[in-house]
Amino acid sequence: MRFILALLFSVPFLLSGQNNYPKDYFSNPLEIPLILSGTFAELRSNHFHSGIDIKTQQRVGLKVKACANGYVSRIKVSHYGYGKALYITHPNGYTTVYAHLQKFAPEIEAYIKKQQYKKESYEIELFPSAETLPITKDNLIAYSGNSGGSGGPHLHFEIRDKNEHPINPMLFGIEILDTTEPYVKSIYAYPLDNNAFVNNSNKKQKLRLIPLKNGDYTVENIKAIGNIGFGIETNDRQNLAVNSNGVYNIRTFVNGSKNFELDFRKFSFSETKHINQLIDYEHFATKKQRIQKLFRVNNPLSIYKSVLNNGIVKIEDSTYTVYKIRVADYENNETWVTLNIKGIRSNASPEKVKTTPYHVKSNQTINLKEENVSVNFYKDTFYEDFYLNFEVNNDTIILHKNTKAAKKNFNLNYDISKYKDEDKSKLYIARIMGYKKHPAYTSTKRKGNTLTATTKSLGTFALASDTIPPTIKPVNFKTKQWLSKYRYLKVKIDDELSGISRYRATVNGKWILMEYDYKTKTLTHDFKDGVITDTKNNLKVIVTDNVGNNSTFEALFYRK
Repeated sequence: MRFILALLFSVPFLLSGQNNYPKDYFSNPLEIPLILSGTFAELRSNHFHSGIDIKTQQRVGLKVKACANGYVSRIKVSHYGYGKALYITHPNGYTTVYAHLQKFAPEIEAYIKKQQYKKESYEIELFPSAETLPITKDNLIAYSGNSGGSGGPHLHFEIRDKNEHPINPMLFGIEILDTTEPYVKSIYAYPLDNNAFVNNSNKKQKLRLIPLKNGDYTVENIKAIGNIGFGIETNDRQNLAVNSNGVYNIRTFVNGSKNFELDFRKFSFSETKHINQLIDYEHFATKKQRIQKLFRVNNPLSIYKSVLNNGIVKIEDSTYTVYKIRVADYENNETWVTLNIKGIRSNASPEKVKTTPYHVKSNQTINLKEENVSVNFYKDTFYEDFYLNFEVNNDTIILHKNTKAAKKNFNLNYDISKYKDEDKSKLYIARIMGYKKHPAYTSTKRKGNTLTATTKSLGTFALASDTIPPTIKPVNFKTKQWLSKYRYLKVKIDDELSGISRYRATVNGKWILMEYDYKTKTLTHDFKDGVITDTKNNLKVIVTDNVGNNSTFEALFYRK
């Protein structure tokens, strides 16, 4: 029976899944079997994953090859994000991206270091011409690493079209062994207005999943009435990895007719922020679980396909409805969830909305002010209207809980005129985090007696002060030591309050390149750069935090 049902539903899926992307153009970027720790478009914090993460056997330094002929069109080196990243543009109009690299191939490494020394900056972004760094397919271009915001050694790999839109690399024939069906962790039902109820409740309901022997699921029969939406927590696994990765496609059916689809094959960077409206943001903020809503509310994402009535299911009294969810991975391994819904009118009362004096309307600009604090919400900052909890106690702002997704930044402003002049420069706006109420620095600017922070997160904020300069400690050497046989010079820097803003290192007054790894808080200079040629050398490192406190470290070392 499962085979017949799957065949009936799957034939149109297979036809619609066909694509015109070149299948044999791009080769694998690594010389090892491709095993993924992350899939394309899987759900991440505040964005969709724009590529695939390829495991590198828990080590760095694997050879990364060009997937096709082309030229290096962009090189970006940053402390965070992609770390060391290389972009190759190909004659067919696509661009491949290789990120979190350890280092570049020798010719590219020499090119980028020359520019870093010229600009006296580790962080740099360059756009070479087509003639500067031509690339041949399968040539060595870099070595895999763990740079930037990587959580462990791997290669982040992307394919983008001419509009810089990332596309699932598997559509181009990048093959990953996968015969494993997606799995479902939970299903939720959402009454969407005051006249909607699920199991006699007007609140979101977690439904009881019942696993079936064939790998599918059913849900304990539910009673409902009115406009109902559903949500799913689901993941996928490939054969050779235990990682919980994202799925490729989700479709829903009402009494056999398709009414909703999420298609994770392509998106644009400009829309990726709307992931917070795709998921149940409040649930994620409070429980760190990502429930994908199978209905659309005020969300412009392009991944929605064939949506009927915004995916909302209208349940009428004395009816029986069969609601099915099909979850599939790229290889068309699929899992079905079946919900049987009996329409029964409810005598329960709708949930009462807690009101406050501050009603945020998403289509209006709102300015809040109390004591020495003001908050500015611009038009379309939020996706929906809601009552905001806003309180100011001395220099602490309670700005609701972080349970409402924002699509724009908003401003927090503090008037600091009551503070002494010598104290003003050390103040910053901090978001109060976690059980221990740790003050986390929020990017703060000062103009006269006004401090302004820009953020997209609600929560509790406070004025904080940082009068403690950063710390600087040598890691692998001591002052007056001979370092002739050393390859690297390492220094550890840290700032516990406002955080590191910038650093500068010189030897005998000449700027030297030191790579900053914020995960290990380490600055590293490679003596192979060849810029340190004297026997007696005076190292000077200056580190500045985000409110302007700075520290200076000096040490003498010798080299032959």
